[in-house]
Amino acid sequence: MSIQLESGWKTALGPEFEKPYMQALKLFLQEEKKQHPVFPPGNFVFNAFNHTPFDRVKVVILGQDPYHNVGQAHGLAFSVPRGVPVPPSLRNMYRELSTDIPGFRIPNHGELTAWADQGVLLLNATLTVRAHVAGSHQGKGWEAFTNKAIAELATQRSGVVFLLWGQYAKNKAALIDHRKHHILTAAHPSPLSAYNGFFGCQHFSKANALLVAQGLEPIDWQV
Repeated sequence: MSIQLESGWKTALGPEFEKPYMQALKLFLQEEKKQHPVFPPGNFVFNAFNHTPFDRVKVVILGQDPYHNVGQAHGLAFSVPRGVPVPPSLRNMYRELSTDIPGFRIPNHGELTAWADQGVLLLNATLTVRAHVAGSHQGKGWEAFTNKAIAELATQRSGVVFLLWGQYAKNKAALIDHRKHHILTAAHPSPLSAYNGFFGCQHFSKANALLVAQGLEPIDWQV
């Protein structure tokens, strides 16, 4: 596991790497990599943190697992590198954006680094996965680490907009002080649930309105 963390996140999360659960996770990943491909590549595991410094987080979008097919995962929830087909959930996010944000043009790629670089933390609860086996690294320690990241944001920052889509993400609301932050919930953008409340949620424009009300620059959602 390559540990290169942005300085603000390193201050917030550095002690976690010495805890028994992270030592156990490191050993698990070492053994896993001897037998199976693991995604994303090691240098991308902490991409979400390194593209979105701790003190610049404006919006948090929570995912569950990295994509598990070759070439998809690069450390940002919902995002895939250019040249990789846009996954179904992200296609639905683009569809919602096209009705929510005037002038939004649906792109022909799924690369969301531009969001991350503006302060949108694209955080999966689990940061690695075995190739072609969804959920294979759940329950190994990553959730404790990413819960700590959410809790540190919730404690040390204020006015962050959390977009919680689907029940798994909604459960993370327990880590967030709603008096200090903004929590918007909706169905997951997956094709299985997008019609149950994701389409029409207007979370992208609502997030921007909440940022502008704080005197912050809105997110340019166009990618």
